[in-house]
Amino acid sequence: MFSIEYQNIFTQVQVRGEPEMGTDDHGTLMADRAGKPWFLNLAGWLGNAQIGPINIGMAGVVSIASGIIWLNIIGINMLAQVDWSIPEFLRQLFWLALEPPSPEYGLRMPPLQDGGWYIIASFFLLFSVMAWWYRSWQLAAEQKMGKHVFWAFGAAIWLFLVLGLFRPILMGSWSEAVPYGIFPHLDWTTAFSIRYGNLYYNPFHCLSIVFLYGSVLLFAMHGATILAVTRYGGDRELEQIVDRGTATERAALFWRWTMGFNATMEGIHRWAWWFAVLTPITGGIGILLTGTVVDNWFIWAQEHHFAPMYDGSYGYEAFGSYEAFIGQE
Repeated sequence: MFSIEYQNIFTQVQVRGEPEMGTDDHGTLMADRAGKPWFLNLAGWLGNAQIGPINIGMAGVVSIASGIIWLNIIGINMLAQVDWSIPEFLRQLFWLALEPPSPEYGLRMPPLQDGGWYIIASFFLLFSVMAWWYRSWQLAAEQKMGKHVFWAFGAAIWLFLVLGLFRPILMGSWSEAVPYGIFPHLDWTTAFSIRYGNLYYNPFHCLSIVFLYGSVLLFAMHGATILAVTRYGGDRELEQIVDRGTATERAALFWRWTMGFNATMEGIHRWAWWFAVLTPITGGIGILLTGTVVDNWFIWAQEHHFAPMYDGSYGYEAFGSYEAFIGQE
């Protein structure tokens, strides 16, 4: 008979003591940590129920302030596009955009209404992201942690910089940057792929997708495994790493029996970290090569025997003319 067992998908028992304020190895003033800690049941279902305290620090303040300026520049420009109408702003929000400068300006500073605001907003976004990146190093160093989070964040920043800074500079025009907006951003992605002969034939894009799907698979496998051995203390992973117990043994046996080997309680995190980090790294390389080294990825793929060579029998040539193909004759 099927019985409902205790599982850690939705934790039913939330044991609580005094709030954890964090370590103080470097004599950090507790005043730096803002907010009185409190508990949230919903957060307890998915992770730790404690909210706060928060240690923002000067780098965090600079990052948040710069990010707010960036968001306000975009928002005000979008609001101006709908003649300062709040209802129209809300109705058209998904289609509004702050566009990069026109191609004729190259890498020069354009007038405010023709991309100047875009350049200014991008500067504040770059400053915000880099300040938060520095903050991740600073806090890790303060807590005597490894810098794995810092480098993982750096991998995402690499792709961000390729799209908005490195590639536009190599192409000689800020017009190559990505517009700010929801659907306009997606439209840019589609147009970018069509313009350069289908990005799916970019081998680095292929690698990026492999690592993306691989990350999903690895994290799902790992999450499922830990949840499955939670009843044996598998959720206390650090303890299981240094003092292997029955949870580790059962998880290892399961994957050895399933696919021939297991990644270990510590090794799975290295697998997952590398797969996740390599997703934006390889993707960024592919974007950086597009238009700078390769003008048409489909032709490149054909030349390198990566894409099929068509003889025309499946195209409009089989109809005698393009007009006949589209039904104009």
